[in-house]
Amino acid sequence: MRRRRGWATTALVGIAVATLCVGSAASATSTTGAPEPAAAAVPSGPSDRAEELVARMTVAEQAASIVMGHVPETDAGALHSYMESGLGGFILMGANIPGTEAELQSLTAALTVDPALPPLIAVDQEGGLVSRLNGDDFAASTTLKDRPVDEAAAAFAARGSLVARAGITVNFGTVADFTADTASFSYGRSLGTDATTAADRVAAATTAQEQFVGSTLKHFPGHGAAPGDSHSAIPSTPMGLEEWRATEALPFAAGIDAGASLLMFGHLSYTSVDPAPASLSATWHEIARDELGFEGVAVTDDLGMLLSSGDPAYADPVANGVAAVAAGNDLVLMIAGSDAQTAGQMAAGIAAAVDAGSLPAERLAEAATRVITLRLALSAATAQWSVCSDCEPVD
Repeated sequence: MRRRRGWATTALVGIAVATLCVGSAASATSTTGAPEPAAAAVPSGPSDRAEELVARMTVAEQAASIVMGHVPETDAGALHSYMESGLGGFILMGANIPGTEAELQSLTAALTVDPALPPLIAVDQEGGLVSRLNGDDFAASTTLKDRPVDEAAAAFAARGSLVARAGITVNFGTVADFTADTASFSYGRSLGTDATTAADRVAAATTAQEQFVGSTLKHFPGHGAAPGDSHSAIPSTPMGLEEWRATEALPFAAGIDAGASLLMFGHLSYTSVDPAPASLSATWHEIARDELGFEGVAVTDDLGMLLSSGDPAYADPVANGVAAVAAGNDLVLMIAGSDAQTAGQMAAGIAAAVDAGSLPAERLAEAATRVITLRLALSAATAQWSVCSDCEPVD
């Protein structure tokens, strides 16, 4: 597996105002002069335990486990009740963020129903133009695209630790798109203006964040080549696969090699490759897996954006969710146009598709296993957080 994560390392991190102190220490015991210990049974890892859990689940439980829900709520009790349906995750938007960090920590804690298998708790914390959390004054894409790579690493280390301190385990925060067009929708959010500079900064941001949270690359296969705003349309480009491999693919490949836990598929149509949006394209999922070697969790961009496009082919949100899983997504996400029932309806629709034979049971089990593997891996992190009053500011 290409993804690398040092969960055994204890990170002592503190953030006070805009300062950050990061240190790590891995315990080691010398065996010099001591007899070799007897061979012990190797404990099963997250993927083995996930397979066992999924094998014991009903189809309905598997379906719920691959849905990331959302309701615009800050009442911890209400959120806990919402998650009791077995959803695999929850995304925090601006309406979920209370005034203080302590309140936010209480809110994120309430999202866990089973402490042995916490959900994925996600946020879009890119910094700069897209920022949900209070206190993120760290450098963001608006300036980092013109700065040395190590500044991107420092900024995203700080950002990742801020996200993790809040009790959030996934950051949908690394934009791997690039463009030199200042009028483009994605320009202000991208980390580079060409493939090479973007790739360098995406890799640095990924490595920095993966110390603390599951980081996400978006919007695959690249929004920079597809003009328009995918929040309200399905941007398209005639770019072919060979040109894509030499350009748009490079930042995603760099982020995957750096260990990104998730890859977000955009509602983008590369018409020469597949006229369908990449989020619903089996072809693009095969390219991500087979060519780029991605082994983590494939997640859709907000499926509500497909509804907002006005295309009648995507007017049924549950059908979009089923199509997304069939194409290869492991985690489905819908925010725009959703209410307290939407996630449950999505899960029920996915389960019904399996029961009807239109969605292979093996595909659902594969998706659930990947999501639960990540949930177990993130919950096994041993990071300890404390406010550091005497840290030196990061340049």
